Amino acid sequence: MARQRTSYINEGIANVRKRGSRIVGEGTHMIPAASLIKAAGVIKSASARKKPFVTLVNSYTTHIPGHTHLEALGHIIEKELKRLGFNVWHCHVGGAVCDGVAMGHFGMKYSLASRELIADQIETIIGAHPCDGWIGLANCDKIVPGMYNAMVRLNIPAVYVSGGPMLAGRDGSDLITIFEGVGKHAVGRMSENQLLQLANRACPGAGSCSGMFTANSMNCLGEVVGLALPGNGTVTAEVWADRKKTRTKLNPARVRLVKQAAQTLKHCIERDVRPLDIVTRAAIDNAFVCDMAMGGSTNTVLHTLALASEAGIGYDIRRLNRLSAKTPCICKVSPSRPETHMEDVHAAGGIPAILRQIARRPGLLDLKARTVQGTLGAVVKAAAQPDGDIIRPVNRPFSKTGGLSVLFGNIAPNGGVVKAAGVAPDMMQFEGPAVIFESQEQALFGILRGEVKDGDVLVIRHEGPKGGPGMQEMLSPTAAIVGAGLRVALITDGRFSGGTRGLCIGHVSPEAAAGGPIAVIRKGDRIRIDAHRGTMDVQLGKAEIARRLRQLKPFVPKVKRGWLARYSMHVTSADTGAVFDV
Repeated sequence: MARQRTSYINEGIANVRKRGSRIVGEGTHMIPAASLIKAAGVIKSASARKKPFVTLVNSYTTHIPGHTHLEALGHIIEKELKRLGFNVWHCHVGGAVCDGVAMGHFGMKYSLASRELIADQIETIIGAHPCDGWIGLANCDKIVPGMYNAMVRLNIPAVYVSGGPMLAGRDGSDLITIFEGVGKHAVGRMSENQLLQLANRACPGAGSCSGMFTANSMNCLGEVVGLALPGNGTVTAEVWADRKKTRTKLNPARVRLVKQAAQTLKHCIERDVRPLDIVTRAAIDNAFVCDMAMGGSTNTVLHTLALASEAGIGYDIRRLNRLSAKTPCICKVSPSRPETHMEDVHAAGGIPAILRQIARRPGLLDLKARTVQGTLGAVVKAAAQPDGDIIRPVNRPFSKTGGLSVLFGNIAPNGGVVKAAGVAPDMMQFEGPAVIFESQEQALFGILRGEVKDGDVLVIRHEGPKGGPGMQEMLSPTAAIVGAGLRVALITDGRFSGGTRGLCIGHVSPEAAAGGPIAVIRKGDRIRIDAHRGTMDVQLGKAEIARRLRQLKPFVPKVKRGWLARYSMHVTSADTGAVFDV
């Protein structure tokens, strides 16, 4: 059975899997706990502890627009769970990072690391306060995969539900439009006042940023891997409250979806459906196939590999190219198609419509794969036909192969990931001299100062999981490149925002801090990239690369204290999903 993959964590978690809330709901020795639970207002009397307990793990915060409305949605879920007969614990997890706010300063180093922090917090909460099942309510970037990882780690009945994507600006703008505006401003193509006006209209309200960026990509993949309900990734957080599109309000369809998530948790508890019954190798394959078809963020590779690892599934990154070779890209959303956003994908049938088209190619999807609601096949059967524009039929795709691919070569023996859907056809093959930067900050200021020219290959290194630490995203430099109109390639052991477009190859493994060959590239070395063939190489002989590696000085961690220092000590390179070595 799938549950045999569950690694032993400790006897406490093993007991939660076996007994759930009965750990605190039975026995006279636990009556003091009942008194405290009553004092918290969770139960009205000590005898009410006999009812099953569930936990709502909410990542509400006003630090992130994708999460500002989760307090309201959380209360709706809590009320629905109580109506269904549960005692409900409602908690908020901390450590939630807005990548857009953290972008461009040291704070971005905390972002990827926060994925582990979120999962650890949930393990702590449920290990200390045993329950029979839980709902994860989140929306953005590392919080979503952190909750997925906690689901398979704990392996008690669980359902994930998101807060939904943000509406695009009334003029079709979004967050990436602003970042690229910074690049335009740097070269005199946009005034500061125009940039400020753009900032005022591009992000109109609550929700995860409106393109196929990391948050929305992972929320969509939750539907496919089976931990979330259809619509999870595309039903917007809000709708326009007036015809002139000056105000927004909570989307009634999102309210219905979160209520349905509560009902689905009851279904999972009653039928003992657990995350490891759902997250199998076939489910991971399904997720990657959809990812290729919809041109998702490169970060989905990182997070889905981490989910496989947490679920005890060995998954070779080279498998992605085999899937990509068979999977047509039938949907392009901002940033790959700037005028198209998540609301448009939902109007065209959402992820189920994409899956229905992909299912026309025999053998690509395992439709028998389980979900929290039933099977993936049932989702596909009920899906709409493609509209032909936002979601294309498989015989008329945007490209015949998937939107993501893994490149290998003497720069990245263990691979590097590119969002092929966001690369212009005339950039798929590229060669140029290396321009080296040892951090994202150096690269950004180098671009803005004009140190990067057409035809260059930027190499940004020592930004991997260990080297950064935290593998901070490169949206600021990549958006500056686009805004400045530069025709260049970028290679990094760091990662990119889901908002990145262009010939940008990230996740280079092994990273520089782990002694990977990217560490020995020098300014002026010629680099050749062939995204069609899946290769990237520095034009040096094996003997010269080996000689430079022997001369490489040991990496000195950038952070010496605090939990980022501990993270740097234990995190592995991106080809493993940047998981811990323990």
